[in-house]
Amino acid sequence: MSLQILNNIQYQAPLGLARASDVGIASGSACHRSLEPSMPPISPERMQDRHDTILDAAKRVFAEKGFEGASIADIARVAGISDGLVYRYFRNKRDLLYGVLKKFYERILVDLENEVFKNRPFRVRLEALIKRHIEVFVSDTDLCRLFIAEVRVASDYEGSSIQDLNRRYTSVLIRIVREAVKTGELKPDVNPKLLRDVIFGAIEHLAWGYVNGRSQLKAAQTARELASMLTSGICLDD
Repeated sequence: MSLQILNNIQYQAPLGLARASDVGIASGSACHRSLEPSMPPISPERMQDRHDTILDAAKRVFAEKGFEGASIADIARVAGISDGLVYRYFRNKRDLLYGVLKKFYERILVDLENEVFKNRPFRVRLEALIKRHIEVFVSDTDLCRLFIAEVRVASDYEGSSIQDLNRRYTSVLIRIVREAVKTGELKPDVNPKLLRDVIFGAIEHLAWGYVNGRSQLKAAQTARELASMLTSGICLDD
């Protein structure tokens, strides 16, 4: 399936509202000025609140209906605003999806880095990374299902901004592997990118049953077992 970008929608005045030039009113007259709607200024704080409200509504609708099944009207309804107001903040549905995933990735990336980039041995770091990633599937099940089932398999995913966000997230593992090679904790011939694919692929395989409600997922136990299995083959003896 493809997440095609929606055509830009331009606002047109309702048919009952004519322009001043159509009814012979001078543009500088008081009568013309009285016909213009008075729009009170919106504070930056209020604009940010609206932006966040729309994103939260989009997250709920995408989680419930999927990307293809969701509509701008659905999102506006959940946010309690008009369809047109959504377009003042986001260009289209794809732009909303990027906003939802960007907010999601920024949050989990900060959490992951805070947990992993501590002055601890590689074995402890790896187990912490695996545990934190599994916890994401538990805490954000609907978004993970959306990403795996719809976003990543879309024809326009390769080279997209969303793919870049995912690469930034998984690059945390590559960084700690390279650091561990430099400090002599790992064998020098360890391939960081291959190890990344093995770990994240294994976690996704384990988590997919949980995401679809078919199995349980124990973050701490799984992280401990998987980290022990991997480090026994790649770590140098103490």
